Amino acid sequence: MFTDLVGFTRLGQRDEEAALGLRREHQALMRPLFARFGGREVKSLGDGFLVEFASAVESVRCAVDIQRALQERNGAAGATGPIVLRIGIHAGDVVEEDGDVVGDAVNVASRIEPLADPGGICVSATVYEQVRNKLPLVLEGMGPRSLKNVERPMEIFRVVLGGTRRPPSAPAAAGTAVPRLAVLPFANLSSEPDDEFFADGLTDELISRTAQVPSLRVIARTSVQRYKGSPKSIREVGAELNVGTALEGSVRKAGNRLRVTVQLVDTQTEAQLWSMRYDRPFDDIFAIQDDIAGHVTGAVATHLTGAPPGAGLPLPPSAPETADMEAYEGFLRGRQLFAAKGSTESIRGALALFEAAVARDPNFARARVSLAETLLWLATEGVVHFQEAEDRAARELRRALELNDRIAEAHSVLAGLCLGTDRFEECEREARRAMELNPSLADPYRWLAQLAAGLGRIDEAVRLLEAARQLDPDDINVLSFLGRALAYSGREADALAFWKATEPRIRFRTNAHTCEYYLGKGDLAKAEASVRVLEQVRPSSPWSIMYRGLLSVRQGDPASARRAIERLQERAQQGEMVVFFIGFLQYALGEVDQFIASMEEALRLKVLPLLELLYSPLYAEARKDPRLLELFRRQTEGRSAL
Repeated sequence: MFTDLVGFTRLGQRDEEAALGLRREHQALMRPLFARFGGREVKSLGDGFLVEFASAVESVRCAVDIQRALQERNGAAGATGPIVLRIGIHAGDVVEEDGDVVGDAVNVASRIEPLADPGGICVSATVYEQVRNKLPLVLEGMGPRSLKNVERPMEIFRVVLGGTRRPPSAPAAAGTAVPRLAVLPFANLSSEPDDEFFADGLTDELISRTAQVPSLRVIARTSVQRYKGSPKSIREVGAELNVGTALEGSVRKAGNRLRVTVQLVDTQTEAQLWSMRYDRPFDDIFAIQDDIAGHVTGAVATHLTGAPPGAGLPLPPSAPETADMEAYEGFLRGRQLFAAKGSTESIRGALALFEAAVARDPNFARARVSLAETLLWLATEGVVHFQEAEDRAARELRRALELNDRIAEAHSVLAGLCLGTDRFEECEREARRAMELNPSLADPYRWLAQLAAGLGRIDEAVRLLEAARQLDPDDINVLSFLGRALAYSGREADALAFWKATEPRIRFRTNAHTCEYYLGKGDLAKAEASVRVLEQVRPSSPWSIMYRGLLSVRQGDPASARRAIERLQERAQQGEMVVFFIGFLQYALGEVDQFIASMEEALRLKVLPLLELLYSPLYAEARKDPRLLELFRRQTEGRSAL
């Protein structure tokens, strides 16, 4: 535990005697509390302490009691002045050295303490995992933080004193939590509905640009798009997205004149922090977007991160990368369709729009990236031939990166492709490169979560997915994976609550996961209800066919499961990657040798369902089979360096 007396240096410069008196009183209050919880005072740091505890639980209990005792003291009559502490806690190995302790754990704890609010407590993910089910406290995720002299960002949690979560905070001061911004869809006030694409394009450009501002997190387009035309207030939007500020605006085009208004708003007070009106001839649309984005991003950086006005920012080139208006408009329409994930038909429509954009302008790099991402989504859903889609997506990404290797989304989509083809080191490299280029991108966290889960680090996967959800609260891939990861990590109550909350948004995937869960629990009635939803939403999906077959076996109808295998085998002959679905049904029927053979084939085709095999209760007995353990070894040997 590291503690720090807030404002001590400033008070000492103003009134040294008063400062020393407060320090002595603070030390007298703290030391008995350390002793009560078995804490060993390693050293006094003048205006703070370094303390070692036997357990994370006792350290957090001590920290809570300290802050409560100081609150009582500060509120008492006759208090000479407020004593306000920040406390940071981390768990890890230390080395004893001449009565002191040193090591990475000490360094990390010292870097966590400044992230706490005055009068607050922050803990590392390591501490969080050890105390979350043992203490009656609310711990609020703050997302990943970059700590000085710590190689990788760490997940940090805030202890919510009083047990209630605070509302979204206003922009954080320098040195505290990273401020969060939502760029809301710009309103088209023009008389022509066809001018909508310019408003959409400007929104996209501002999301892309502001995401490059250091020490700022910007909510992804996927999650802000649902507020287009929404009657919700800024306060409601801020609460739902957990952001302290929002950028909103409008576009009005009349003849050859364009007017754009933009304002930065505090979501708690709805007060305007900054505004701009931009009037000019509507000539070069891309130059206009670039100019506006530059002005707005500079203002956002100044107001939210304390950057001096006019400070240089690592801004990317203008997002469209094409001078072809028709290609650009098609690209925007495709992005809108793909983000909605409304149906297979709408995703096919997005693919057609991206293909048309690339046909009109082969150098339109971002259209190629979106084309590749859409192909991979359709392949994963079993809509298009898997291998052909992967090969074509790889070509599109390779060409996009040749045109512009600073597109974060290109590196992120490539990371997902590498993960699907078992190129694990390349996956991690591309994911981290994407995070460098755009720290507000959610997908790289998802890819790293899959790598961690595949290595048996399911709790780490949950933390990465929670960080991804902070960046993109409405991403169905993140939501789907997070619910399952919560269940696999043993947090069943959290998983059930999460599935209940997200079922309206991702009905098919949620019911697939609840079916697996209830089959594992032997609750066939609830599993039946989930299967019926699957069959209603996507009756021809391999998941629907497989889960109906698994349930049929449990219901004493193995013949139905065998018919399901036959249906899937027919689809396999047509090139669909359904071999592991067949294997799952074979295992349910007790055909273990055939199951192992199917998993061998899945490994060869690079579609081994590692998460289910590692964590699902349906395959707990299979995990004792040495042949499956050998498959795990072969699958994970490429991950050993990660």
